[in-house]
Amino acid sequence: MCRTLAAFPTNCLERAKEFKTRLGIFLHKSELGSGTGSVGKFEWDSKHSKEGRNFSEDVLGWRESFDLLLSNGVAAFHAFLKTEFSEENLEFWLACEEFRKLRSATKLASRAHRIFEEFICSEAPKEVNIDHETRELTRTNLQTPTAMCFDVAQGKTRTLMEKDSYPRFLKSPAYRDLAAEAAAASASASPSEPSHT
Repeated sequence: MCRTLAAFPTNCLERAKEFKTRLGIFLHKSELGSGTGSVGKFEWDSKHSKEGRNFSEDVLGWRESFDLLLSNGVAAFHAFLKTEFSEENLEFWLACEEFRKLRSATKLASRAHRIFEEFICSEAPKEVNIDHETRELTRTNLQTPTAMCFDVAQGKTRTLMEKDSYPRFLKSPAYRDLAAEAAAASASASPSEPSHT
C-alpha cells in the first residue's frame, strides 16, 4: 500500500511531534518488525548518561557521522526508513551485527540460513539490494557458516545506506525539526556568556 502526500501532516511542528512519537515507540519496543526475531532488539543505550551525553547532543551528532547514527540513533533512522518503505537494509545490517555475537556453531548455522532466507535469497520477504555476485558469494559462505559469512553483503548494504538513505534522513523535515529543537535545547542548557559592554 502506497501512502499519498495527503497522509502526512503539513505543519512542521506536527511532523516533529509525530516523528518524536514514533521515535518514542521504537525506543520502548523491545523487538522490531517481523516475529522471526532475527533482527534483534532496539533499546536506547544507557551508555549516553554514563558518558555525559544527552539526547540533544546525539541528535546533532547524527549529521556529523553515519557511524554515530548507527551507534545511538538506529531507532530514529529505522522510523525514517519505515516512512520510505526501505527499512530492510537497516534490518539486515542489524541482523548481521547480532549474528556476529553468536558463539554456538549450531545457532550460527540456523541463524545464518534464517538471515539468508529473510534478506538475501531472490524473492526474500525483505530482500536487500545487492548484486548477483555478492548474493552467490554469501550463498557459498553458508555452506560452512562463520561469524563473517555475511560481511561482504553487510558492507555493501551499509555503503548503500550511507550514500543513499542517510543523506535523505538528514534532509527530512522530521530530522531537521528534531535537530533544530535539539540545537535550541543545547543552547538553552549551556550557560550564557556575559555581555562585554
